[in-house]
Amino acid sequence: MMRKIICMANQKGGVGKTTTAINLAASLAAAEKSTLLIDCDPQGNATSGMGLSEEVIGKKNLYHSLIDQLPLKDAVVKTQISHLDLLPANQDLVGIEVEFISLDDREKRLRNLLRNLEKDYEYILIDCPPSLGFLTVNALVASDYLIVPLQCEYFAMEGLGHLLQTMGKIKARWNPTLTLGGILLTMYDNRNLLSRRVSEDVRSHFGNRVFQTVIPRNVRLSESPSHGLPIILYDIKSRGAVSYMELAKEIITDGRL
Repeated sequence: MMRKIICMANQKGGVGKTTTAINLAASLAAAEKSTLLIDCDPQGNATSGMGLSEEVIGKKNLYHSLIDQLPLKDAVVKTQISHLDLLPANQDLVGIEVEFISLDDREKRLRNLLRNLEKDYEYILIDCPPSLGFLTVNALVASDYLIVPLQCEYFAMEGLGHLLQTMGKIKARWNPTLTLGGILLTMYDNRNLLSRRVSEDVRSHFGNRVFQTVIPRNVRLSESPSHGLPIILYDIKSRGAVSYMELAKEIITDGRL
């Protein structure tokens, strides 16, 4: 079984990174693909969005594995969806950059840990913080594919070039097999001229590197994290749920990755 490691990254905040990480992971798991979601963001939004409380993850999370206090497999927790496990995170991760400053191979820390993960997952999804710092670099070095969520708004393309430059540097230095898995248009509103124009611009510029699936602006999708539920558990009939299931199908069936 070929394991695929995919990171969601964009240094702009509020573009749908965590929403995509949670809901794509849940949709892959619903298709009976064994999936691990890794929260690599000190804000811990993927963790809380999956319904995990601080008490549950206090001394067993990604931070403790990165500092060699805990084997990675011991930090992994089950979720309410079968086939989906979570490697949680919290604000402890904030200090990791300073703590690792003098370590050799610090950029490969996450990759080396994932190598030692005994349980074989078909998909490992990594939710990155909204910056191009140490944690995002670690995620990119560990990954086979990068998915870039891009909101259909005015400054969408701004920063994308910088992210792709960073990806190029990481390919050259640490991870030659890293591939752009695709650009995912998020917060799309068909009634909005700007949304349609951004979509056309991105597709004309990046061609088939843009996913066919687009993620709409959807109230139910925005509400679901506050209930600690992926959208397929919160409202499976919503447009948001249907879109993420279509995205999972595009990845699994159409061989996008």
